[in-house]
Amino acid sequence: MKKLRNLLEGIEIISSKGDLDVDILGVSTNSKLTEEGYIFFAVKGNNLDGHEFIDGAIRNGSNCIICSVLPKKINIKLCYVQVKNIRFAINKISSKFYNNPANKLKVIAVTGTNGKTSIVYFLYQFLLLLDKKVGMLSTIENKIKDKSISSSLTTPDPIEINKLMSEMIKMGIEYCVMEASSHAIDQIRISGSDMYVAIFSNISHDHLDYHKTFLNYINTKKKLFDQLSENSFSVINTDDKRADYIVQNSKSKVINYSVKSISENKARIIEKSVEGMLVEIDNQKVSLGVLGEFNLYNILSVYVFSKILKIDKIKSLKILSKLKPPKGRLEFIKSSNGSIGIVDYAHTPDALRNVLITLDDIKGDNKLISIIGAGGDRDKKKRPEMGRVAEEYSDYVIVTSDNPRNENQNDIIDDITKGFKYDNYKIEIDRKRAITNACNNLDNKSILLVAGKGHEDYQIIGENYIPHNDMEILKNELK
Repeated sequence: MKKLRNLLEGIEIISSKGDLDVDILGVSTNSKLTEEGYIFFAVKGNNLDGHEFIDGAIRNGSNCIICSVLPKKINIKLCYVQVKNIRFAINKISSKFYNNPANKLKVIAVTGTNGKTSIVYFLYQFLLLLDKKVGMLSTIENKIKDKSISSSLTTPDPIEINKLMSEMIKMGIEYCVMEASSHAIDQIRISGSDMYVAIFSNISHDHLDYHKTFLNYINTKKKLFDQLSENSFSVINTDDKRADYIVQNSKSKVINYSVKSISENKARIIEKSVEGMLVEIDNQKVSLGVLGEFNLYNILSVYVFSKILKIDKIKSLKILSKLKPPKGRLEFIKSSNGSIGIVDYAHTPDALRNVLITLDDIKGDNKLISIIGAGGDRDKKKRPEMGRVAEEYSDYVIVTSDNPRNENQNDIIDDITKGFKYDNYKIEIDRKRAITNACNNLDNKSILLVAGKGHEDYQIIGENYIPHNDMEILKNELK
């Protein structure tokens, strides 16, 4: 229980009505989850306006409404607070309500267009293998010790973040590794001021439906590093040409890593196969159970983190050799005839290119078939590029649905096929049928990549989540 007046300290208030000394028993941005004594935050989003749900929150017991615009109808028994920045208010108030949990954890945040989930998952495994007490917030799942909580967002809202971190502290967690999406940074769901380490993987065109311009997108990522304190660390991939810009105003201690350019921490691939690769990290050979140059970058960032912890080099490399990729990231199954089915989350042109280059390197004289799609109600500019990349590195491409949401599936596919120069592709809107037919026509030792959904076990069609699992279909077909 907290007093509202105390929770409002540091928040820029435009106006208020009612008693600011009321007791607060909880906080919520969802009117349906609001209970007796809760603050309800009315947030105007891209699709929904929380101000329209104030009455529902009050019916469920809310005693305080915090909003950007005061409602016309005021209940004199309740408290209303109009604030200048509602998202800042949610972040700060929820943190105070849960006793500022981020300040009591060593938070490692990973941001970038591609690689966030893999790096977070590798960090989580690495810390576990060091016998550290660690929690994880990621696209795939949230974990507190061995307790798994399903996840639908790259970065949860501030209330959920602070609640989960509070639970971590109760369970004795020391480290929290998390993904930091551009949406979360922009919407003040997270702040660099709370970070122990921030890792920058790379940046390429994505989420322009939200950020509108690429410069806005870059500057949003940069904001996380601008907020870091002098006691924090930035781990930066200097092979990305925007790396220097990302940290140019950061007070943090900056540590670089690279595969191609000169940096403090270097790595290279020596040998590779579908099961993994032999690499050299910091002039020491080590076998990794992951595949692809992009994963070498991901692993290298974890190695740099181990140096921040002052872990012995050989000990670190031995642990790195034990790391496994997250579910739905270059996850593969072999059939009895030697053909291979692979599921990967690649849903940006750069991610798809990285995966296809990796598979092209190991396929030899065998065929590489790709199944691709693109999400509806999302950045349309990347769709033709997805088609162009798939055509360039595949022997044959099947274009299908992904998560169309409220957009016409044929329109999405038309956008993708604008990237093709030739007619060496097929359209099959039904994703399950696309995978099944491809498996039935797969030659011996050919490779089939099913890209875009990875770990997801559903398709979003309209407002409905329809059960669907790429890997389960592959397993059934490639027996």
